[in-house]
Amino acid sequence: MNKGTMELLCARLMRNQRRCLPAYLSRSFQTSHCRQRQSTTRSTLPSTELYSTNTCGILRQPETTNSVCQLQLRPSSSQRQLFSSENVRTVLFPVGTLRPDPAVHCLPVIWLSKHGQNFHTSAPHRALPAPLIWLVLKPLQKIVAIILGRSIRKWWLALPPNKQQLVRQKVWRRRWQLVAGGMVAMVIMASFFLTHLDESPITGRTRLLVFSRENYMELATVTGDGYMEEFAELMVPEKDPRHQVVERVVEHLAQRNKDIPEVSSVSWRVHLVDSPTVNAFVLPNGKVFMFTGMLEAVADVHQLTFILGHEMAHAVMGHSAEQASMSHVVDFLSLILLTAIWAVCPRDSLAVLGQWIQTKLIQFLFDRPYSRKLEAEADQVGLQLAAKACADVRAGPVFWQQMEISNQLRGEPTVPEWLSTHPSHRNRVAQLDRLVPQYLELRESCSCPALPATDPRAVFAQSVKVLLDATRDLEGEAGKRLKPQALSQTPTSDHRRAPHPGGLATALLASSATGSPPALDTATHL
Repeated sequence: MNKGTMELLCARLMRNQRRCLPAYLSRSFQTSHCRQRQSTTRSTLPSTELYSTNTCGILRQPETTNSVCQLQLRPSSSQRQLFSSENVRTVLFPVGTLRPDPAVHCLPVIWLSKHGQNFHTSAPHRALPAPLIWLVLKPLQKIVAIILGRSIRKWWLALPPNKQQLVRQKVWRRRWQLVAGGMVAMVIMASFFLTHLDESPITGRTRLLVFSRENYMELATVTGDGYMEEFAELMVPEKDPRHQVVERVVEHLAQRNKDIPEVSSVSWRVHLVDSPTVNAFVLPNGKVFMFTGMLEAVADVHQLTFILGHEMAHAVMGHSAEQASMSHVVDFLSLILLTAIWAVCPRDSLAVLGQWIQTKLIQFLFDRPYSRKLEAEADQVGLQLAAKACADVRAGPVFWQQMEISNQLRGEPTVPEWLSTHPSHRNRVAQLDRLVPQYLELRESCSCPALPATDPRAVFAQSVKVLLDATRDLEGEAGKRLKPQALSQTPTSDHRRAPHPGGLATALLASSATGSPPALDTATHL
């Protein structure tokens, strides 16, 4: 900051009749306000005289000074000894006033860097999102519960038998007070649950929602930035045909479902990651992350529309906030049981075993069943979004049939559904088959083009039959691989075939150019 800038600042302060600089000076500066009244009985001081105190230095001037604001950047020889530190420099700004007041104000400004810093105001501090705070405090809560329970156990074991008996008698005398306290706690918890009930946007299901949608929007922003950094080197360019396919399908889904406020209020943005992982997810703020492995897993644009509708349904329904809310409540209640386990078990080893059993029971009886419930709901809502987007909803069950056969061909072990966070592929197929007639009617009511008479489910079943017959014929030739000519006779809907997705991209772009929705022919494959 040069002398001219400082003089202008002082002049503005005098014009506004202020006695000190505002408190928003940057964190690099430390400001203070000092007043020293001149005594008329004292003799005239030299032109500049410095007094050092614990809080500030006071620079006094003779009464004959007519300048509005005097700036001293260089200390005199008598002052250099006070400011001989190499890393700390002090500049004194004596500021006067327009009023006839003998007070003289000074403002010491300390640079903590010998290179100096620019003058700026500090940025506003933003609070951490509530879900992020909960994620950080979650392990600490368990540690506190363990320490508390273990301390209670050690305290009880350290008591002599007569005092233990006195404690039991005291608790028994106050049993009704304890019961009343427990009832009050239950009423408070019930009131908390009732005041945090919410209705799902599309299905109308009543649910508990502790964390608001706004809280998870903030967390989604932080999470999205982390994913962007993680996949920065794997991002597929926007001009790539594969990216354009996904982007156009997402735009079409959002356009055809704009009557849903949770869809129209979100700005959907597609990010395609070049990775063989068969996965896709959508954050609550509308960021769509899809991996190229998923593009190779789907057979046509209808399956792609269903998958994207499923992931968008998670974001629209607020499943992440709902699941975190329920987990938060369950974790809070489990802390009471965890404290009791560590207080009652006579040894730490038994307490650890009891804690492990408690964790597994919560996982298998609550966490995973609730996750499967949300996945099934996302399948239903995703099928609805796809139907309104004029996709062939019959392709939804086919996709999960493909995934089941793909897992079998890769030799992946079949996990029982009660151990998984997702429904089994067979149960998903059965559920979607029951919903297909309903959403075919919805699709027809949305003025969508007529579907071909050939059912893709029947086509896939026939394809699997041909593949199994060809495999059975070749089983007799031990030690030999499947003949290429035998495999080439299987229909093009075989899920293992993965031509370059530019074919789907070209077909989708062509249909978009003609103004028709992306309800492409079923024979169009990736």
